[in-house]
Amino acid sequence: MEEVRAKLIQRIKRTSSVESFRFLPEKKIDFIAGQFLQVIFDENNRNNKELNKYLSFSSSPGHDYFEVTKRISESAFSAKLESLKTGDDFLFKASMGACVFKDEYKKIAFLIGGIGITPVISIIEYITGNKINTDVMLFYSNRNEEDIAFKTELDKWRENNLNIKVFYTVTDCQPVNKECIFGRIDKDLLLNKIPDIKERLFFIFGPPKMVEAMENICVEVSSIKENIKTESFIGY
Repeated sequence: MEEVRAKLIQRIKRTSSVESFRFLPEKKIDFIAGQFLQVIFDENNRNNKELNKYLSFSSSPGHDYFEVTKRISESAFSAKLESLKTGDDFLFKASMGACVFKDEYKKIAFLIGGIGITPVISIIEYITGNKINTDVMLFYSNRNEEDIAFKTELDKWRENNLNIKVFYTVTDCQPVNKECIFGRIDKDLLLNKIPDIKERLFFIFGPPKMVEAMENICVEVSSIKENIKTESFIGY
């Protein structure tokens, strides 16, 4: 890990409450798709957990820039992000995390809720950009269709790559889009959609309770324990 300064070059609104921030680092940050970094807004107090937080990369390795994405809340950290202007310069510590994609993976599945999508975007963009022959299945749950971040990008990737399949689920209301499934990610959905569960590597990113729930579902559908990779978003 090392500390690198980077300046904000672009902000991208993903949904009404989710925004991406692209930064240009003073020197290239090496990371693997699926990893995360620490944003250091308070350099004088590195133990300031309110302003120095961890965010996943939501861009593929290989760009001159890197991107992070956050659901904006009422926290001090979100307020700081909201106040950023193009050209603002900050310190980052990277890279961290072992729940990563490897080129040799042939069949993978993601069980994701809400903002847990961020490292998934990094991985799928990497697979697409490098034309890697990996079979990808993404199960992505949100409260409603308006909360689906990166839908434009995901739809484009799956249209251009038959190896990428995306299943959107919404939990709070009947979806308007017929492609969206009403309900949660559960045992029946996985058994219905994944014919080769024992052959597939499962990635689970998100808050601890979401990760635990998805792990339990993997066990219920008889996934091999060694094939389940998880990363919990702590203090997010």
